[in-house]
Amino acid sequence: MTGPLRPAFQEGQVLAAADLAATVAYTRGTTGRHSRLLHDWGIADGLELTTADRTDPATNARYVEVSVSAGSAIDGTGREIVVPAPVVLSEAEFAQVNGADRASAEPYPVFLTAVDRARTSTGPGSCAGATGPTRVEESYQILFGRLGDERLVAEQRPPAVGAAPADPPARWLVLLGFLRWTDGHFTAVASRARTVGPRYAGVRADTVAARSGTLSLRSRPAVQEGQPALVLSGEDPPSLVYGLYQASGSVSPLMTVAANGNLTIAGSFASRISAGSVLATSGSATDGMLLPLPSGVTPEEVADGRVSLHVYVTPRVPPTPNDTTLTSPAQATVDGDRRVRCRVRIFDYAAAPPQVFEQPGAVDFLVLATVAATSGGGG
Repeated sequence: MTGPLRPAFQEGQVLAAADLAATVAYTRGTTGRHSRLLHDWGIADGLELTTADRTDPATNARYVEVSVSAGSAIDGTGREIVVPAPVVLSEAEFAQVNGADRASAEPYPVFLTAVDRARTSTGPGSCAGATGPTRVEESYQILFGRLGDERLVAEQRPPAVGAAPADPPARWLVLLGFLRWTDGHFTAVASRARTVGPRYAGVRADTVAARSGTLSLRSRPAVQEGQPALVLSGEDPPSLVYGLYQASGSVSPLMTVAANGNLTIAGSFASRISAGSVLATSGSATDGMLLPLPSGVTPEEVADGRVSLHVYVTPRVPPTPNDTTLTSPAQATVDGDRRVRCRVRIFDYAAAPPQVFEQPGAVDFLVLATVAATSGGGG
């Protein structure tokens, strides 16, 4: 196979339609490979599902009119899909795909895909007369899927490295979101369903450099108060700051790493237990319950002896149901698995003959976890 072919022209050369088409194809191939190989495909801007409340005049039922906002996406072949203006979704087209389904509370997926549409130029005609369309509109199509079709998105495979963007009828599905359908109308939209949601365009890079000297990472396209940000600053002195945006657009630091490695945090610091420390937890438990470990202690640390447990249990004596019974603890222990064994003995001396029976009880517990201090050596 050969690499990409770039058209070259000579003085006096007679240009055929194929020569001009090759020029366009070369540019499209270069752009498509850039979008496909240096970026992750997905929604680049807009393309949100929006709703407007409506009422069915025949039934007075409330429903929503769903629109896809203007925006653009890059599909997995590197082709750009542009929706230049908001478009209202057709309930009739949805019904053709899913109208025969039984009523379901599950949301249905809606997709965007690229479509070519032939257009004819309005300019001067050819000397040889019209031979066909002279323009191709790179358009789009909204597709309604059946329940579970969102899984098809992950099964799509990109073309070969040297391939140009795919032209229809080759189809690449871009998931926009999900629709709920009740009694012949759209009733709601959802961004995710069955653990699947829209995919957004990304970038593939081993190096990201900021020309201003400050690099910011945030979780939303626009700065929003209260949203997190990570700011790497090359100013004097350099620093790495994690914090939240304020209304002014500045970042209020929650954690700062200075150029000398000093770490400053606004909140508390939690880490794994250290040598010589003691952790505790307490509460109440009934017969058969497994006592919890103090926060930060794992069963593996207890099993291999890195942490020692000290358990204290105090039986709870329940109140006597009447004046003719006596209640006393019969057992209050914890086995090697930290499982409580607690029984209460009840003596009913008014019964004929007197009766003695046992029932499950409860205890108050205290669990201490200690880590032996390590002894250091040296000379």
